[in-house]
Amino acid sequence: MKSTVSRAVVAASVTVALGLTAACGGDRGDRGDRGDDGKKSSQPADKKSPVLTGADLEKAVLAKGDLKGYKVEKMSAADMPAQTVPADPAACQPLADMFMFATQPTAKARAGRIMTGTDELDATVVSLALIAQEEADAKKVMGDLRTATEKCDAYEHADSKYRDVAALPAPKSGDEGVSYKVVGLIEGQKTPMSFTVVRSGSTLAAFYSINLLQPKKFGVPGKIVDAQVKKLQSL
Repeated sequence: MKSTVSRAVVAASVTVALGLTAACGGDRGDRGDRGDDGKKSSQPADKKSPVLTGADLEKAVLAKGDLKGYKVEKMSAADMPAQTVPADPAACQPLADMFMFATQPTAKARAGRIMTGTDELDATVVSLALIAQEEADAKKVMGDLRTATEKCDAYEHADSKYRDVAALPAPKSGDEGVSYKVVGLIEGQKTPMSFTVVRSGSTLAAFYSINLLQPKKFGVPGKIVDAQVKKLQSL
């Protein structure tokens, strides 16, 4: 079985679509210098992290050979449109935006990748992006996402419906993190999608995971999150 997955074909309504071309057989709270779990940030309270450039993000994003057992592809700009589409209800807008790795306030720069396992039986696809912001804006995005996971249960976005929004255990990487799941209708089946976003200084590391063959087997692998945040912090 050989799987080829493209982010450009997961939910056509929002231009993020994951299509299996060959299957079996064939930006609100400012938490100061502490993360959401109360741990002390590595950044002094009076020192702001610099805003990374697009070139910086390309150096920091995971690349081929960085993580054993995974293939890495560059995500096209078309798969990461900067323009956002209104969600209904508006309380869910941060979740709808992050589906495209978009943020409000708008990012200063972004770099995206698609990761798939080298095991041909593993249909999990992880899309990730590094998002450069002013540090205050990065904190706002995190706060808005956290609030949305608490207040939003279901929403409509670009003619598609998403439901069963629920918070997941937050990662321990970086200065603060948030994780949540959303269930969408993809290719006629209810498909859970999981998201993890970590803030490291002024930069967000965002991850999105889906498995079309085994929808119930979802979740962003912790080793991908840890590897990406570690590489980002090594700049």
